[in-house]
Amino acid sequence: MQRVIQDLPSSAGVYQYFNEAGKLLYIGKAKNLKNRVKSYWRFSPSIRPNPTQSPRILKMLGEAIRLDYIVVASEEDALVLENSLIKQLKPKYNILLRDDKTYPYIYIDESSDFPRFELTRKVIKGKHITYYGPFPTGGRALLDALYEVYPLVQKKSCLSGGQACLFYQIKKCLAPCEDKVTVEEYAKLIRQAKNSILKRTSLLYTLSQKMTTLATKERFEEAGGVRDMMNAIERLTISSTLDLVKPLDLDIFAIQNGDTRGVIVKMFMRQGKLISSSYSYFRHTHIFDKDEAYKQALLEFYSKENPHIAQEVLVAEDFEDRLQVASTLSESCAKKIAIRIPMRGAKAKLIALAKQNCQELLRKKDCDTLMAQRVADLLDLSVIPYRVESFDNSHMMGVATVGGMVVWDEGKWDKSTYRRYTLHAHDEYGQMKEMLSRRIAKFDQAPAPDLWILDGGQANLNLAHSLLKEADVNLDVIAIAKEKVDAKAHRAKGAAKDMLYTAQGLIALSPNDKRLHWIQRQRDESHRYAITYHQNKKRKEDTQISLLNKKGIGKATVKKLLNYFGSFEAIYNASAKELERITNKRIALLIEDN
Repeated sequence: MQRVIQDLPSSAGVYQYFNEAGKLLYIGKAKNLKNRVKSYWRFSPSIRPNPTQSPRILKMLGEAIRLDYIVVASEEDALVLENSLIKQLKPKYNILLRDDKTYPYIYIDESSDFPRFELTRKVIKGKHITYYGPFPTGGRALLDALYEVYPLVQKKSCLSGGQACLFYQIKKCLAPCEDKVTVEEYAKLIRQAKNSILKRTSLLYTLSQKMTTLATKERFEEAGGVRDMMNAIERLTISSTLDLVKPLDLDIFAIQNGDTRGVIVKMFMRQGKLISSSYSYFRHTHIFDKDEAYKQALLEFYSKENPHIAQEVLVAEDFEDRLQVASTLSESCAKKIAIRIPMRGAKAKLIALAKQNCQELLRKKDCDTLMAQRVADLLDLSVIPYRVESFDNSHMMGVATVGGMVVWDEGKWDKSTYRRYTLHAHDEYGQMKEMLSRRIAKFDQAPAPDLWILDGGQANLNLAHSLLKEADVNLDVIAIAKEKVDAKAHRAKGAAKDMLYTAQGLIALSPNDKRLHWIQRQRDESHRYAITYHQNKKRKEDTQISLLNKKGIGKATVKKLLNYFGSFEAIYNASAKELERITNKRIALLIEDN
């Protein structure tokens, strides 16, 4: 490694440290690779870690035996590449913030006479478009509330209908399609609705009155819907009476490390009003580094195509690459973005509010967090498994072969990130390999979790370790399977015993052990999800098989075609020549006539 360090170029780039087993330990970026990497070491009388480094870096250097590097054109490129690689490869000594969601915005395009409010997560191009947000939660409820309170055009299709519809009859629309409202009167409604997005007190008051009216008429289900809408809107932002005199747009970030995890709080101020907020927890608190945390949080949040970005970002603490991050964001967003640390005044009070909420979120403890810690101790995991992905596959005699991935995140199922896989391998080992390989290929877009749970035994565990090692990804894995007696799974009713296959060996827990129940819950949900997909897919395939059978094509021939082409769609899209090569001319003509 000393020779590699001495021969490093003076270019900008990204460097990677590996341990003896070839596992990735740390990723860093540098304006000058030679100077940066040399600063980690002392070379006299022999190479050794620089004692002025942080305890985290010293521990990492103590394990490092290999250094790789990538040369890039500029420090800005190095910064972006570093962030991308950390997200994808999960190095042991880097922090991995997990907040890859794209937040929705409410927008209105006023190029038409009777515009509507819509929800979007993408940039909608147009000269007359105004954005409101972002809304990490409650955006849909706020949009629905606008249409509940104001008699706006309810649906896109309403104006093209040419005549008043049910919405007009129930007084939820003024029927501009029949010219029952002027452009000026409608514009006044739009201005009131816009004001309600930022100042929601009057909106909530109107909803409250509507809920009471519905309840007195014993329309309790509708009243409950309005109540839920109000609760979602109230949760949109941190409670505060603090508003700025000036109508400024600000994004506020505060990050704090706790005993068992860290938290990042984001608040969004638009036109001097706090309109929304969000928070997320992150792992690796024992190697917390403030500079890395802020750098990654900002680059991750602004890496997506955001409809509206504040030109001034407030952070609770200064960090090493603040000016470089600001420059990178300005370049990618095509406008000047400043990152500041306010020390006094109203902006400093906003930071204090964000930090106060960090402390409160870290103070909260729940049973699932404690259980995740107990599971980590049991399995000797490198991190507490706050986010877990569980995999299972399902098929019947090779028909409708599918896989499912379910996600447990911070004590609840994250169903928006569940994934289904149509698999093509014919054996279960190949199917698991196909599913895990496809998930690894997406790590650059959706970061790896803290733990994988696989349905299966030692073979699947070894497979996962092999695939992750090949991809240089650090990720804990366990497999769970039924106990085997005489080489067969022991499934006697009341005596089925699950065995845990881990990197440390086989673990057998008592059937009433709550840690086992926690793991079984993940496995059972993945099994439910996979088998539901299998059943739905099999119904569709059975229909297709029946149609082919009616044409005079036997089941054995259908299976032969499926084994070759992989799906019914591929069979129908195949040329007559291909079909004839696999079967015969008669069957090819029958399929061609479909």
